[in-house]
Amino acid sequence: METRLLEYFVAVASELSVTEASRRLYAAQSTVSAGLRSLETQLGVQLLRRTTQTVQLTAAGEELLIDARRILDAVERLHVLATETASGQRGRLTLGTFTGQDLVHDLPSALRAFRITHPHVDLRLVSSERGSTGYAEDLIRGRLDVAFFALTPPPELDVFELLEVPYVALVAPTHPLATDPTVSLARLAPEPWIDSPAGYGSRTGLEHALAQRRLRRQVVAEIADVLAIPGYVATGMGVAVVPDIIDPSGCAKLALAEPIAPWTVNLATRPNANDRPMVAALIDALRSHTRQQHRQRLQEQDAHSR
Repeated sequence: METRLLEYFVAVASELSVTEASRRLYAAQSTVSAGLRSLETQLGVQLLRRTTQTVQLTAAGEELLIDARRILDAVERLHVLATETASGQRGRLTLGTFTGQDLVHDLPSALRAFRITHPHVDLRLVSSERGSTGYAEDLIRGRLDVAFFALTPPPELDVFELLEVPYVALVAPTHPLATDPTVSLARLAPEPWIDSPAGYGSRTGLEHALAQRRLRRQVVAEIADVLAIPGYVATGMGVAVVPDIIDPSGCAKLALAEPIAPWTVNLATRPNANDRPMVAALIDALRSHTRQQHRQRLQEQDAHSR
């Protein structure tokens, strides 16, 4: 059996479309369709139900898809090891990032450091309009190798923690609460709110805390660029609760009276993907760089507070 046939099957199963899979593989649709028929004939089982408009996995297809991905990952590892012996690591990785990536660390510098030690690995960065929630499916379907998550990834993914940051409240300097050292979520709930769009990790964590306390609120403006939220708060348009890593310039920053789960940033991959040397090296580089920058940021904040 040729691994090329497994690649056709995994691509079609991921996209649930022969057309999209063909584009992803840079192959003719007829070639992909013929390859699928050949694979099903060799295995003696139907893997996909195909009509002119839809593609669905059969029960056998669902079960064999997991092993097919493992086989392809194993074959890739063999290619990587062989290449490492001859000329060092070579390949391509796709990384899912999110708006406000600068909050976590200087990603360009981190990736430059990775490329210095892995000059034959090409990197492709993508973003999701659905924030962190959009990456789970992309990872599971093999569209991404690694992704940043600003919330807890689903259990079927392998997770590597980067950092945890507490939440703080932001209000305009003229707001009646501006001189208070702390504020409760219950006191903030009746106010108009500025927040990131639904699905973003910081909003998801905050809404969970509000729901636990049975608090309801009105979000009057959704800002995709989380770094811009303080600017809207500063005008008096509304209040916000954000991770204490966003520059609060122009706002009064208040501690929350009640503890809530911190904003957590993780890296995630599909199961066993970290066995691939390139993926493992990228994760190690990003974690190391993030921790170093976070320590520097805390030291600077401590020096400034003195």
